[in-house]
Amino acid sequence: MSSNTTLTVDNKAVELAVKEGTIGPSVVDISKLYAQTGMFTYDPGFTSTASCESKITYIDGDQGVLLYRGYPIDQLAEHGDFLETCYLLLYGELPTAAQKADFDYRVTRHTMVHDQMNRFFTGFRRDAHPMAIMVACVGALSAFYHDSTDISDPQQRMIASMRMIAKMPTLAAMAYKYSIGQPFVYPQNDLDYTSNFLRMCFAVPCEDYKVNPVLSRALDRIFILHADHEQNASTSTVRLAGSSGANPFACIAAGIACLWGPAHGGANEAALKMLEEIGTPDRIPEFIARAKDKNDPFRLMGFGHRVYKNYDPRAKIMQKTTHEVLNELGIKDDPLLDVAMELEQIALKDDYFIEKKLYPNIDFYSGITLKAMGFPTSMFTVLFALARTVGWIAQWSEMIEDPSQRIGRPRQLYTGPTERNYVTVAQRG
Repeated sequence: MSSNTTLTVDNKAVELAVKEGTIGPSVVDISKLYAQTGMFTYDPGFTSTASCESKITYIDGDQGVLLYRGYPIDQLAEHGDFLETCYLLLYGELPTAAQKADFDYRVTRHTMVHDQMNRFFTGFRRDAHPMAIMVACVGALSAFYHDSTDISDPQQRMIASMRMIAKMPTLAAMAYKYSIGQPFVYPQNDLDYTSNFLRMCFAVPCEDYKVNPVLSRALDRIFILHADHEQNASTSTVRLAGSSGANPFACIAAGIACLWGPAHGGANEAALKMLEEIGTPDRIPEFIARAKDKNDPFRLMGFGHRVYKNYDPRAKIMQKTTHEVLNELGIKDDPLLDVAMELEQIALKDDYFIEKKLYPNIDFYSGITLKAMGFPTSMFTVLFALARTVGWIAQWSEMIEDPSQRIGRPRQLYTGPTERNYVTVAQRG
């Protein structure tokens, strides 16, 4: 459904189409604005610009709503599992029992990586950051699986999608094992997706490893919460890279590189470091005072969100998951959790936080949970990338199949020198 609006530029009326989505704000179609007026729009960070039309994820930041294909995130996290969510994001509907069994089977049978990838890892220093390894290894998949890089072939697109969803946990576990000097652990087909990943991370050849179902379920829920988040920085990067016709492995590697930024995927690590810096609940007032001081560069990490102006719906689920993990592991007096709980209560009641709508976000709790499970902070963003891969792939696939999509080419407001003539070195003062 669409209508029109009128923009007046230099006393000239220009008709622009207004497009309406099924829910959410309408958009003004400015694709012909330059042709009609000779002007561009100016929107740093693209905060008021819709770059595409999508049917995958919807966010209402004011109301604290997150929907995957129309399903509320809390329902999916409470009742479903990660591979079911993957199917939903990829195909648009929740699977039947037969469809889910087939999908789970296909993902499980793709979890092994080419054996030559083992030698690829030895080129990295032992202290290389796992995210650096992930960027390189995912990009390198196109060299190992070049039979699924033709983006014009729907069958190859599907195979590449399945391969990345299946192999990402294997690569992530290998990056972790390599960084701590332990041998790689191969995937095991009789385990579910998340249990398999935990085993590949924490099992060692010299003893049996039994997956804790509470931890597996908690991590699976974390994966669901991170699976997609509309047109965020890394997703936009994947779409922009894909708009040039780049192969899917390269596009996902670009998304991982973007996710590595501390303002994006590294936020949970930053939140954990902040809690460690505070140390004990009695020091919280000191740090809140610093956060309120405009002259102090200190920022409270894990509060507020670029999109959510209400409580992050994922944070509520994450808070419950955090308690489940700590209770299962017998962690009753975790100083980090004590600080987090006290800080949360203050933030929810303090006028400063309420006025600025600085509610706890998902990063506030996920860092504590992952640390309790045994993951080092360097792996937090890797786990984020593992979960977000399916969202990137779904968004990439949607873009490839959208006939209105063109190669991304943002414009600019040029403020540099005007045209000037070249002067030889001898003539320059």
